Amino acid sequence: MEIVIIGDGKVGYKLAKHLSVEDYDVVLIDNNEKKLRFAMDRLDIACVTGDGVDAEIQREAGVPHADLVIACTSADELNMLSCLIARRLGARHTIARVRNPIYFKQIGLLKEDLHLSMAVNPELIVADEIFRMLMFPDASKVETFVKGRVELIEYPVHEDSRLIGMSLADMYNKYQIRVLVCAVEHRGEVLIPDGDYVIRQGDCLHITAPHREVELFFKMLGKHRQKIKKVIICGGGRVAYYLSRQLCSIGMQVKILEKDEVRSEELCELLPKAVIIHGDATDHDLLLEEGIEDADAFVALTGMDEENIITSLFAQTQGVGKIIVKINEDRRAHMVEDLGIESIVSAKTATADAILSYVRARKNSQGSANVETMYQLVDEKVEALEFIIKSETDYTGIPLKNLSLKSNNLIACIARKRQIIIPGGDDCMEVGDSVIVVTMEKQIEDIEDILI
Repeated sequence: MEIVIIGDGKVGYKLAKHLSVEDYDVVLIDNNEKKLRFAMDRLDIACVTGDGVDAEIQREAGVPHADLVIACTSADELNMLSCLIARRLGARHTIARVRNPIYFKQIGLLKEDLHLSMAVNPELIVADEIFRMLMFPDASKVETFVKGRVELIEYPVHEDSRLIGMSLADMYNKYQIRVLVCAVEHRGEVLIPDGDYVIRQGDCLHITAPHREVELFFKMLGKHRQKIKKVIICGGGRVAYYLSRQLCSIGMQVKILEKDEVRSEELCELLPKAVIIHGDATDHDLLLEEGIEDADAFVALTGMDEENIITSLFAQTQGVGKIIVKINEDRRAHMVEDLGIESIVSAKTATADAILSYVRARKNSQGSANVETMYQLVDEKVEALEFIIKSETDYTGIPLKNLSLKSNNLIACIARKRQIIIPGGDDCMEVGDSVIVVTMEKQIEDIEDILI
């Protein structure tokens, strides 16, 4: 599969890195020769220096024969125009990163006219991710499958947890809730556990379950955090706008601190239900004045990692129960986790996951099952994939206990029409099912790939 990526920024480089590892033929286009040299020295890709909107540059990069062109420069207009030119030159599919809320609001019209296969809005994706974390404050991370009907949550086991010393089999028997622990991380080590696994302090459990069952699970564990009502957001960018719009719509009290006066005025008009404060959130006196000690949640969303870290640590000292930090650089994310802040979001990671899901779906479109959703977990050591079974195969209609799975693979959930099944040995997969697979292998493209 031949893929051309236009734009060697954070998202473009991350995509090139993942796709080249998975043996796709990748060509990267960018104006910055120094950036391209850096990428070529580290990745097995080809590079073309030039403007991605130039038809001649696209021809040089092989766009007329490309299976997919991904435009992810910092300018929406260039991305959309690059995709239009790519389709005219013969590219089979195109993806554009579109960040402007005005453009994205009418993306349905634009997709048709520009012949886009997919439009990705990183800020909206991250806002949705943060919204889910605020709905489940006990979880450090929440992903969704089956159009929001199934959650995959990341749950840290603290020293006072009643789960410590309990095997997973005992936990399932005691609580009788339809949840499944599909991966465990402990001090950098990752495994896909069986029922004999004994939970330890410091574990991070990755649990899949229907929405309602997740709530019941947290309540039964005790120390269930109360629903969040008051949220302080540091930084008034696009993520803050999308997130505040969602939070205000369900009645939460939202306060945004934005140091740019013009942007503050814009937000006052865009978000009449939110309180907009013109001020610097790194000013601790301002945070105290605006009631940070009474906030249920603090979300750091400025464009500077350092500012987000500093303000979040201060929020931690003030006893804020739920803290979420946006971090752009991967190496800083580990540092923040070591400081005790568990909920971290990244626009480039969320965008890359969305695009990689599409790439996998295109590659296996002729297979028996199609990738619908994909998330990378635990520093990309684990993947959670949602497949939709399209046709009868050797594994459909067979009880799971009669199927042999390769090690480090797990069928975590089956969604059948309106029914959500946490599978046991007697359950089976059928045509039309959405099946969630958790795997430590890479390049899983079909359910058959996890079977012996």
